Amino acid sequence: MDFKRARNDEQRSQRRRQILDTAAAMLTEMPVAKLSLNELSRRVGLAKPNVLRYFDSREAVLLQLLDAELKDWIAELERSFQAGQGTPRERGDRLAEILAESMAQRPVLCDLLSAQAAVLEHNISTEVAIDHKHAALQSMRALARLALRHLPELGEDDAFRLVGATLFMATAVWPCERPSEAVQAAYASAPVLAAMRPDFTDLIRQTVQLTASGLLARQEQHH
Repeated sequence: MDFKRARNDEQRSQRRRQILDTAAAMLTEMPVAKLSLNELSRRVGLAKPNVLRYFDSREAVLLQLLDAELKDWIAELERSFQAGQGTPRERGDRLAEILAESMAQRPVLCDLLSAQAAVLEHNISTEVAIDHKHAALQSMRALARLALRHLPELGEDDAFRLVGATLFMATAVWPCERPSEAVQAAYASAPVLAAMRPDFTDLIRQTVQLTASGLLARQEQHH
């Protein structure tokens, strides 16, 4: 593709979209940690300084992809949503299954989430940080509304707490389930060590189940 300098807002928007699409395609081939600005620039067909005309940094590109991945995941959940039936516990367990299984099927989303605070929110401008945090807040509110459709007993505040706990657990567990070669070898050396390797889907399911149960129990105590 022959890249020329973007002359107007439409061309600049198209250029940003091309950079984002290229980065998204790269994340299907490699983890976030392996995606470099040099390789991204090479694949887009722009010199690195020219890529930086459109994004502050590699991290700014990946944060925008994270925001897009969250929105896409939520849209998928909304399309497949079916009102839960049964007791609050049964509906909470079903919600837990839906969130855990759907997240496990989105490795790019989970990889971006796991890198968010420690890596992606560094080396960015305040403007990028503000835009990202507003987008993240919007996504969390949308997830909380979905949780409320399964568990209206939670109320808005506790539904927000539930999805927050779920996302934070995913951030912590995802890289632990994908250890380095040395740690994999350690796990393989003894069953007692292998038991320390977490199961992402199971832990997310447990997090939702236990957090929902705990929040509902606290409400009952206060009534």
